[in-house]
Amino acid sequence: MSRIRSRDMRPEMVVRRLLHSLGYRYRLHRKDLPGKPDLVFPSRRKVIFVHGCFWHQHSSSRCPIVRQPKSNRGYWDEKLARNVTRDRRNIRRLRAEGWGVLVCWECWVRDEQVLSERLVRFLGA
Repeated sequence: MSRIRSRDMRPEMVVRRLLHSLGYRYRLHRKDLPGKPDLVFPSRRKVIFVHGCFWHQHSSSRCPIVRQPKSNRGYWDEKLARNVTRDRRNIRRLRAEGWGVLVCWECWVRDEQVLSERLVRFLGA
């Protein structure tokens, strides 16, 4: 578990490059916000989390990435459930503080055109 990185993973880097090419500027991993969002747009009061489908248990039926571990199920079920609970709590706190929140899933990164439309719709012009 200690070797699992929490930042600069491939999906996050794809989102960052795409946003930068679209002209958006952002701050990374602000520690003073709940959940340390991956991308923060302070002037717009918006944040983006880039979640791995496995680690954060993407619940979409069309997600090809999410799966359940076959071994040590007790440990993994509890661990992944804690991740989901923590994510919900952090998103609720951010929204209560007046921040707009977008969760960008790892499987979205596969289609950059659709991803860019979602990001522009969320962030505005």
